[in-house]
Amino acid sequence: MTAHAPLAFVDEGLGNSSYLIDVGDGRAVVVDPSRHPGQYLAEAERRGLQVAFTVETHLHSDFVSGSRELAALGATVVAPAAAALDFPARGLGDGESLDLGGLALRGLATPGHTPEHLSYVVEDAGRPVALFSGGSLLVGAVARTDLIAPDQTEPLARELWRSLRERILSLPDDLPVYPTHGAGSFCSAPAGGERTTTIGAEKRTNPLLAAPDEDAFVKLLLGGLGSYPPYFLRLRDVNRCGPIVFGAGEPQLPGLEADDVRSRIAAGATVVDTRAVAAFAAGHIAGSLSIPFRDVFATWLGWLVPAETPIVFVVDDTTAAAHAAVEARKVGYEQLEGVVAGGVDTWLEPLVRISLEAAGGASGTVVDVRQRHEYDAGHIPGALHVELGDVGHATVPDGPVSFMCGHGERAMSAASILERAGHRDVTVLTGGPDDWARTRGESLATS
Repeated sequence: MTAHAPLAFVDEGLGNSSYLIDVGDGRAVVVDPSRHPGQYLAEAERRGLQVAFTVETHLHSDFVSGSRELAALGATVVAPAAAALDFPARGLGDGESLDLGGLALRGLATPGHTPEHLSYVVEDAGRPVALFSGGSLLVGAVARTDLIAPDQTEPLARELWRSLRERILSLPDDLPVYPTHGAGSFCSAPAGGERTTTIGAEKRTNPLLAAPDEDAFVKLLLGGLGSYPPYFLRLRDVNRCGPIVFGAGEPQLPGLEADDVRSRIAAGATVVDTRAVAAFAAGHIAGSLSIPFRDVFATWLGWLVPAETPIVFVVDDTTAAAHAAVEARKVGYEQLEGVVAGGVDTWLEPLVRISLEAAGGASGTVVDVRQRHEYDAGHIPGALHVELGDVGHATVPDGPVSFMCGHGERAMSAASILERAGHRDVTVLTGGPDDWARTRGESLATS
């Protein structure tokens, strides 16, 4: 395995890693691929390889799998037999192996993150040389167990304890571990930093593995769970049934004129403006939702736009349109109507503005829309805490409102949501609590 170490493809926004393995005979294996297959195909071609297998560790909740895309191009899908996929796949059970020529991929039942979860031990002449741990053992963490149903959260946490203790930690200490979930993933509890590790390193440093017994592990794990996007509750079934296959090419979205956009809005479409905060503040289509395009674009799109909603994008250029479409499909949005032709400069109706202000100039009701752990670590005294994902159905006081996050992107999303609901006296703060404290010479509050 040393000569054929896996190549990681890191999705910084979703916090996940997928892997391409050169098995040494002209074939390659991809583990937990993201929906758009172009990156794997390009790298395989560069190395003179054919993607022969695409391997799933579990039914993912946080992204649409790319296995059907790779299967349409000739790869064989390998997945836990217990996943009961509705499309052709080779199901593996605990202890069953896939022959890869000089290597073998052995399934290791590790339920916990999900009931059907299967980790994979790569073996060279019977000797373990790598573990693809999916959503079981992560770097400094484990994956959360609350994504199936509330009544299964604790039982799955207990299963995860046993999977770790009885199956994974019995492997050699020097065995490299390649998790799927990692820093930035809402599947990670808590989020970690590094992307890969070893069994021995986790034994020494993973705080959850330091729990003295099962009850302590469960308490520690469940106590660290935060909120997660609502799309997590539907993508598991999408991946079981099999998503639509689009192919490896870049999505091409049509340009829409003003009348086309208006008719789509009337039919229920949402206009998602992907431009930077300052551009949106300077002028945007009334009722549009601000989600600036950045690494975490897909997560916030999935959090803020209801499932099955047709989407019209406002973008800076055609390249941004293709990127936005790739990210949207990644989390299950497929009704992508097009982009506003020529951007908002060609819009025939008056554009709406939102005020920008430096963090030190906070006024009115300050609403901090960061995640709970961020707010607890330090916030403006008296600030109202409403996570961005909850702004749409939270009660916000009448009168002037100043939204704050860390830099301004989430705050602008929140302001656009409130504006759509009819609130007009809205300001977005372009800095975070640290900027406020530095400007005011005052201390932050903690929870």
